[in-house]
Amino acid sequence: MADLTPREIVRELDRYIVGQDAAKKAVAVAIRNRWRRQQLPPELRKDVTPKNIIMIGPTGVGKTEIARRLAQLVGAPFLKVEATKYTEVGYHGRDVESMIRDLAEIAIGLVKQEQRRLVETQARERVKDRLLDLLVPASTGWEADNAEENERNQRTQRKISIKEARRVLLEQESEALIDRQVVTEKAIELTENQSIIFVDELDKICGPPSTHGPDVSRQGVQRDLLPVVEGTTVNTRYGPVRTDHILFIAAGAFHLSKPSDLMPELQGRFPIRVELTDLKRDDFLRILTEPKHSLTKQYAELLATEGVTLEFSRDGIEALADIAYEVNRTMQNIGARRLHTILERVVEEVSFEGPELPDRRVVIDGVYVRGRLTEILEKEDLSKFIL
Repeated sequence: MADLTPREIVRELDRYIVGQDAAKKAVAVAIRNRWRRQQLPPELRKDVTPKNIIMIGPTGVGKTEIARRLAQLVGAPFLKVEATKYTEVGYHGRDVESMIRDLAEIAIGLVKQEQRRLVETQARERVKDRLLDLLVPASTGWEADNAEENERNQRTQRKISIKEARRVLLEQESEALIDRQVVTEKAIELTENQSIIFVDELDKICGPPSTHGPDVSRQGVQRDLLPVVEGTTVNTRYGPVRTDHILFIAAGAFHLSKPSDLMPELQGRFPIRVELTDLKRDDFLRILTEPKHSLTKQYAELLATEGVTLEFSRDGIEALADIAYEVNRTMQNIGARRLHTILERVVEEVSFEGPELPDRRVVIDGVYVRGRLTEILEKEDLSKFIL
């Protein structure tokens, strides 16, 4: 973290997400402030709470991806929840505190992975010894009861290859070498001080006031969410977890509502608000080419497994961007997700015929793109064919 300055964090996010600089800067500062907090004296550190963020923007513009990539970048436990999953008619939804218990499980998994790497060398040596014991007949010096027990265990196990046995035994030995108490302590510490919870669809629980009486469901979720965000202690199977220093990033389109419709107490716990912009034609063009794992690169690599070279020409990529922007503008705007549906239709025939194609090189140019999409573009109900 000492090397991850806010500028470095934004630069890393730029490798995967196009645009949305304001949101990237906000999350970069929030993560850097965590490192700064760790440098403070203990008596001051406990009083410095994270500045939670609300991302405001339509679907498909990168809200979730920014939070997810941020967590991956710093190795933090990450959980995405939809606020609406805690609502049902009459408010009989799931317990809001369950998100903290789910987060603790994720942290346990991360810490176990780290601990496995630390004991891997020792575990491999033990696997080698166990394989030899299984493959080489028991020596006469062994005690009879051990030999009988070993013989009994061999009869109950299925036959597998040595390669598969090595994998199974490595998992067993690694698990045996890991100190469960250390894992639990580290996981709780990681959950309390480094984790990120992404609360999507926040706008769905703060709509305009109901004209038919109080909206029990929405208000109920807000009331239950408030103590978790403010700071409380949640009992998990691994012990109590305090939520005071968990970073909450909320998001929503806020078409029919606004953040000020939230309960005042909850508003105060999300002091930072950033707006994400609609994707323009040039944004679609960049999304298709700039990210490290862009969609065009993904399709090219998938077809390469069949020995097919798939190339996207410049005018082909421009045609894809033009059509995605136009369909989003005239129909429902689903942001970058539109590219998935359009690209899938464009390469559908190549994907289907890939193993039998006589020509192992396929170029997706502007003519090809429009040829594949002309039929559906002429339909009155585009959404029926695109989505």
